Amino acid sequence: MTDKVAVLGAGSWGSILASVLDENGSEVRLWSYNEKQVQEFNEEHTNKKYIKDFTFSDSIVAYNNLDEAIDGADDILFVVPTQVTRGVAHQVGEFLKKHQQKPIIIHASKGIEANTYERLSQVLAEEIAPENRQAIAVLSGPSQAEDVARKDITLVTVASEDQEAAEHVQQLFMNHYFRVYTNSDVIGVEIGAALKNIVALGAGALHGLGYGDNAKAALLTRGLAEISRLGTSFGANPLTFIGLSGVGDIIVTGTSTDSRNWRAGNALGEGHSLDEVVDNMGMVIEGIATTKAAYELAQQRGVEMPIVAAIYKVLYEGLNISEAIDETMTRDGKAEIE
Repeated sequence: MTDKVAVLGAGSWGSILASVLDENGSEVRLWSYNEKQVQEFNEEHTNKKYIKDFTFSDSIVAYNNLDEAIDGADDILFVVPTQVTRGVAHQVGEFLKKHQQKPIIIHASKGIEANTYERLSQVLAEEIAPENRQAIAVLSGPSQAEDVARKDITLVTVASEDQEAAEHVQQLFMNHYFRVYTNSDVIGVEIGAALKNIVALGAGALHGLGYGDNAKAALLTRGLAEISRLGTSFGANPLTFIGLSGVGDIIVTGTSTDSRNWRAGNALGEGHSLDEVVDNMGMVIEGIATTKAAYELAQQRGVEMPIVAAIYKVLYEGLNISEAIDETMTRDGKAEIE
């Protein structure tokens, strides 16, 4: 039987995941709050702001009305920005309760909610009651939308506490260029997905400042150590961080010019102000808000994260990037494995 899948969020990643699902035979409904974007998608089958030179199948129908998009859906995929996830999830939860639907809830966003410091699966669990969902699953890994649009080989992970749900989502997305592995470590997958955006900001900044490969490799490696340190403090499996949602995601996001977090960091390194970078990007830069959440969370839990702290000081305290690098490099010597 064909699955009806509602994809909430029509940015680059949401629209391309909708395309993968459509190609795999699902009935796909794509929701956007932007009426003009919905009109473009349905009439021209394009999404030019986010994915240039790509034509979508006319079998994908875009909706501006959230209720219409999720009505009767077997699966609901959230790909909206982190800081609006709760609001959208609340509306979805109210609809599902009223109409007694019980879909599988999936998210493919990467961030930590400001102020609550909650992972997105926690946000979804709070806003969508257990009786109105079968399970919650997380889709994550090294996956630039532009590469998937070209049908480049892509490997990702779906994490869920419900193995049957994870395998269901795996089958929804699997094809000859998009391979999906299952994982039960939701905590590790979500923390790796969110915090790698912070490291990507730093990697871009190093490039913008003219640093070479040694510096970039050092940042990615030690950044991953910090992510693992925080993740394991919450009970994550350390092995998750050497997998697709850990080292895999940090490599692609920390080295690719398609990464908006890398591009934002690169612009900062070149001397542009944060306001200029945000204004010019035209899309949400998840790493900026995640830096603040991760820094405050690390302070709260007593986890040492010097790279995150340095990036936080640059973004939120106005510290010069070169000074932040000097501060980090001249700290007291440490053992590598602690």
